[in-house]
Amino acid sequence: MPEFPPAPPPRTASLPPGTVLDFADATFPSRTLLAGGSPWRLVRLGEGARATIDRWRTGEHLAAAQGALARTLVDAGLARPRWAPDENRDAIDVVVPVRDDGDALGRLLAELDGFAVTVVDDGSADAAAVDRCARDAGARLVRLERNLGPAGARNAGARATTRPWLWFVDVDVVLEDAAALGARLLSAGADPRVGAVAPRVRGVGTRSRARFERDHGPLDLGPQGGLVAPGTARSYVPSACLLVRRDAFAAGFDETLRVGEDVDLVWRLVEAGWLVRYDADLVAGHLARPTWRAWWRQRVAYGTSAASLAVRHGDRLAPVVLDESMAPVLLGVLARRLGLVGAGVTILARRIDRQLPRDVERRATLVTRLVARATLGSAGSFARALVRSYGPLLAAAALVARLRRPVGLVVAVGTLWRGRDRGGLSARDVPLAMADDLAYGLGVWLGAWRHRDATALTPTIVATSRP
Repeated sequence: MPEFPPAPPPRTASLPPGTVLDFADATFPSRTLLAGGSPWRLVRLGEGARATIDRWRTGEHLAAAQGALARTLVDAGLARPRWAPDENRDAIDVVVPVRDDGDALGRLLAELDGFAVTVVDDGSADAAAVDRCARDAGARLVRLERNLGPAGARNAGARATTRPWLWFVDVDVVLEDAAALGARLLSAGADPRVGAVAPRVRGVGTRSRARFERDHGPLDLGPQGGLVAPGTARSYVPSACLLVRRDAFAAGFDETLRVGEDVDLVWRLVEAGWLVRYDADLVAGHLARPTWRAWWRQRVAYGTSAASLAVRHGDRLAPVVLDESMAPVLLGVLARRLGLVGAGVTILARRIDRQLPRDVERRATLVTRLVARATLGSAGSFARALVRSYGPLLAAAALVARLRRPVGLVVAVGTLWRGRDRGGLSARDVPLAMADDLAYGLGVWLGAWRHRDATALTPTIVATSRP
C-alpha cells in the first residue's frame, strides 16, 4: 500500500496578488452571513470582511494584504480562485496508458500535438501497433512486459518523466482543444496548495450508450465545480483526465487497485493537506464502452472498488451517511410515520435556530428555508445512496407485496435524484439509469463478498454538523 503524499505548503501560504475570486458556490442569506461550500456551512462575516467580499464580487483583484481572508474562504470551499490560462506546456508531462487500442491512441496523440507525451504500453498483445502510433506522433514509449493495470502504467510513466506537472489522460478521452484545456488546468497551480485539478468528463456521441454517458455518465461529476474531498458532493475526481503536481504525486497510485485507484489517490492527497479542485467549466470528452456487455462489466467493476477502498479508508466508503438530526426524519418517511417526521423536523429547526446569530434578519423565514433545504437534500441523497448500493436488496424486497410501495418510492426518488443538476432524467434514460445502479450495486456486494468485509455495505450516523 503506498505511503501518504508529502505535505503541501502551510495553510498560511497566501493566494498570489491578482487572483480573482468567484463566489458561485456561495450565497448570502443576510448581510452578515455567508453560506455554501461542501460540506455546506454558514459563516458569520464582520463588516470589514463583508466589504472586502463585496469588492471581490465586482471583479476586483486580490491585493497582497487580503491573502489571509481569501485563503480561508478558498480552503472552506466558499470561493473559487480564477487565474489567466498558463500556457507553459514545458511544465507538463502527459502520460497516456494504453493496452491494444491503436486507433484511439492515434487519435488522442494527434489531439495532444505540441505536448511532451509519454505513452505507456501496458502489456499490449499488438505492441508493434502501439509503437508505431507513438513513433509517428513523436511521443516517448515506455513498454511494460506484463499488464499492471491503469495505476501501475501511470506510475511507470511518471517515473520516466521529470516535469513539475503530470497530466494523466486515458486513451478513450477526447480533447477538442488540448492546448486550451491544459492551459486552464495548469492555471490552478498558481495556488501552491493545489495538488491536483480535473475537468468535467462527459460522454461524446449520439447513440444510446454514448448519449447516456454524455448526460449521466459515472465519470461526470456535474456542472458545479469546487473543492474535492471525501464525504462531500464531489468526493473524488476520475483519473481519466487529471493534472497532478509532481511534488504531491510522490507516493503515486496504489498499484494493487485495478479500479478505484483515482479515489484512493485523491483521498490520500486531501488527507495529506493538499487541495484538489474540480473545474466543471472545463470539459473533456469520454468514449462509451463499445458493447452493452462491456458497459455492464464496467459498471460492475466500478462497484467492486468500494470494498477494496473500504479496506484502506474505512467508513468513508459507508454507502449511507445519516446526520443524527436528519435520521428520524428520513426513517419516519420510510416507515410512513408522520409523527416521527414532525418530531425530527422540529428538533432540526431548533438546532438551526440556536446556531444562527442573534441579530440575523428575518429569522423565522431563514430557519424555514434552511430546514427545507436540509430535509430535501438529505432525503434525495438518502434515496440515491440506497438505490446505488442496495439495488439487489431492493429488487428482492420488491417481491414482498407490503414492501413494494415504499421500495418503489425509494427507487423512484433515488433514480431521479441523479439527474437533479443535469436537467433531469428523460424517459429513455430511466431504464439505463436503473440498470447502471443495479450493476454498480451488484459490484458492491460482490466486492464485499470477495474481501469478506461489509464496511462498504454498513450505514453510519454522524454527529450533527452546522446546517
